[in-house]
Amino acid sequence: MATQVTATAPANAQRTSSFLRIAIAIQTLTIFLQAVSAGLLLTSSYGAVLHDVGARVMYGASMLYLLAAVLAWKPGGGSPRPVWHATGFLVLASAQVVLGIAHVPSVHLPLGVLMFGLSVLALARR
Repeated sequence: MATQVTATAPANAQRTSSFLRIAIAIQTLTIFLQAVSAGLLLTSSYGAVLHDVGARVMYGASMLYLLAAVLAWKPGGGSPRPVWHATGFLVLASAQVVLGIAHVPSVHLPLGVLMFGLSVLALARR
């Protein structure tokens, strides 16, 4: 019976690690799409709607990243570092939402670039 538990533990760890990698990839993609929709915001009438919807999706992707990090850490007893990274991304995403609503592009745009770079880095590390 003990061999079954130890045999499934690596499979579960690999599955949660894959889920974490997928969550980071989704977050990275949604941040990139926000940059695209920001360009459309400046050039088309429907860009504002796309950027607004994309902001909600990106925020959800940041929450998914945090969930995946907790699932990878807690049951498997792995490092809590991904949880701290995911929490940081959620804080940055929250700041992005606040800055976007307040129409502060002088901070909103550079923070978006920073978030994209950090997300690509997090993806490359996984």
